[in-house]
Amino acid sequence: MNASNLKTLPIELDAQRLPQHVAVIMDGNGRWASKRHMPRIAGHRQGAKILKDLVRCCKDWGIPALTAYAFSTENWRRPSEEVDFLMALFEKMLRHELKELDREGVRLSFIGDLNGLSPTLQQVMADAMEQTRENTAVHFSVAVNYGGRHELVEACRSVAGKVQRGELSLGEISEDDLEQQLYSGGTPCPDLLIRTSGEQRLSNFLLWQLAYAELYFTDAFWPDFDRAAFAEALVEFQARDRRFGGLKDKGIPAPAALLTA
Repeated sequence: MNASNLKTLPIELDAQRLPQHVAVIMDGNGRWASKRHMPRIAGHRQGAKILKDLVRCCKDWGIPALTAYAFSTENWRRPSEEVDFLMALFEKMLRHELKELDREGVRLSFIGDLNGLSPTLQQVMADAMEQTRENTAVHFSVAVNYGGRHELVEACRSVAGKVQRGELSLGEISEDDLEQQLYSGGTPCPDLLIRTSGEQRLSNFLLWQLAYAELYFTDAFWPDFDRAAFAEALVEFQARDRRFGGLKDKGIPAPAALLTA
């Protein structure tokens, strides 16, 4: 597959069976750089370029939503120089790429505990979300200072607050009530999770939302995950038999709520 000429959907993919939402764990930036005797930050720079092109690839190929795990609550344990670089990179990319992303119809969202970020970065993120909120080509969500367990705890607190205020009774609490309190509330759950660099775990990412997602793991480092590698993941996705606990071949459909996932 020629990675340099993949602006249109590859012929081996069925446009009617593409995932509606792809989530990615962008792993291996540091190892990619180390193999080339480069500083880790060089891997993060290249990884940012790959992510930028993947957003545009989703637009080109007709995939309406992409969520990227950019910085976890555990990533604060990394060396301060690397953390500072990553935060500066987020802000720099937003300032430099926002106008073009907006012009291309990309809607930006940021999920996670954003209160843990610097006021300047929070403001840049808020401005980007406001500027792009009406765009419909691709919904691009970036998970920053994100932890799946923390998200669930905060969602439970929000639901408990509704019960305490008398807005909701204990017996009325549903999955939908909890889901609406997640950082991603209102966004359909991912159909496909892609993790690079050979690691095969969720690492506290979208623990609720990935309940019925197909999981795809590749040994490629994230800075090498180009459009050709993305196409291979989508080919694998389309080969999966997604039954959602039912028996499609027996004429038993998946629940309507899951079909939106």
